[in-house]
Amino acid sequence: MIDEKLKQLQIEDFIWVIYIGIIFLSWYANDLERKYFIFNDTNSKEEYRKIMILIFLILIMVYGYFLFDSYKSLQSVDNMETQKLNYISFIASLLIFISGLLLLYIAYKDRDLNVEIAFN
Repeated sequence: MIDEKLKQLQIEDFIWVIYIGIIFLSWYANDLERKYFIFNDTNSKEEYRKIMILIFLILIMVYGYFLFDSYKSLQSVDNMETQKLNYISFIASLLIFISGLLLLYIAYKDRDLNVEIAFN
């Protein structure tokens, strides 16, 4: 049990590194979007879209990991109160995963950058 939890924490540490990378990619993407709107630079616009698609693909993988982990937790608990909380956590993870899919769809389809996409 402790070894499994330590392994899970190690994976979560790696996910924090991924989030740091996403922060820098997002910062760069904002700069590209700014260049597009100020200078009408279509190359910046397309590069911005590609980076946003990459960001959301990575986030979907991360969200998928947490969804799977939440599902495993849901299956392994016998305590009724903990079971309820794990069920709520699973539903929240599922909704976050779905939101990632929807935002990826927007990033892919919105070629004119009309829709502001953001994530937390």
